[in-house]
Amino acid sequence: MNEIIKTLEVYYYSFLKTIPRIGLAVLILIIGILIAGWLTSIFKNRIKGKSYDPLMTSFLAKAIKLVLIICIFFLALHSAGLSRIAGAIITMAGASAILLGFAFKDIAENFLAGIILAFNRPFHMNDTVQIEDVFGKIKSMEFRYTKITTFDGKNVYIPNSDILKKPVFNYTEDGYYRSDFIVGIAYENNIEKAKEIIATCFEENDRIVKDSQHVNFVAEDELAPSTVNLKVYFWITTEDFRKGFLQTKGLLIQQIKVKLEANGFNLPADITELKFYEASKSFPVNVVIKSISDTV
Repeated sequence: MNEIIKTLEVYYYSFLKTIPRIGLAVLILIIGILIAGWLTSIFKNRIKGKSYDPLMTSFLAKAIKLVLIICIFFLALHSAGLSRIAGAIITMAGASAILLGFAFKDIAENFLAGIILAFNRPFHMNDTVQIEDVFGKIKSMEFRYTKITTFDGKNVYIPNSDILKKPVFNYTEDGYYRSDFIVGIAYENNIEKAKEIIATCFEENDRIVKDSQHVNFVAEDELAPSTVNLKVYFWITTEDFRKGFLQTKGLLIQQIKVKLEANGFNLPADITELKFYEASKSFPVNVVIKSISDTV
């Protein structure tokens, strides 16, 4: 019993001797994290003024902060007299790297993809992109994912590995985007005259791009059941996609409708054909005929 008490006393006095070291380690850890954040902020502010790529600046700043915190952690272990534990952690990390690689394959894949995208990627901050069904603006890039804000206000987080593997449509890089829509006119209307009227709408709309490289035009698309469909192709800039595309398209549709109707063109609705077979039951049908004088 006396031996047990003596052993406990030895451990107790050893613990009292290590308290200052543990306190120093905690102090180093707290001050070190604050210094790491301060140095990272200085680095980010200085690079941000010289760099044209805010995504890379943010990514590098986070990477530097992570490395500094890891170094401070091992320094705190060493100051607490736990150098052996620090060495054991490094040894175990190396030995378990393969096992962790299989266990956290997706996390490691996204992390490595984030590093690759930091230096080589098909977009910049606030670029309008489409990745599969996600369509919106690039807002940030983290170690594991990239944040895209869609035009209906949704925040979508896409794994970085998917961005490397899947096609990325960048609508901002070139600065121009071509859109189209269908205009249906009646069969008895003059097609060439309709195309000329639509062409005048291009010239009157200031938001539509008009130069030798980006040609706006109208082409016959389809002979539909009730209309001859004309497809209108027009170019816009992509600085503000909502204003450049959605609002411009709506304004152009409105201009074309007003001009075509003012020039005597009909824009008929689709004709629905009803078929009644012999097995169908009979039902009464009322037909109302209005003369032109009744509608005036």
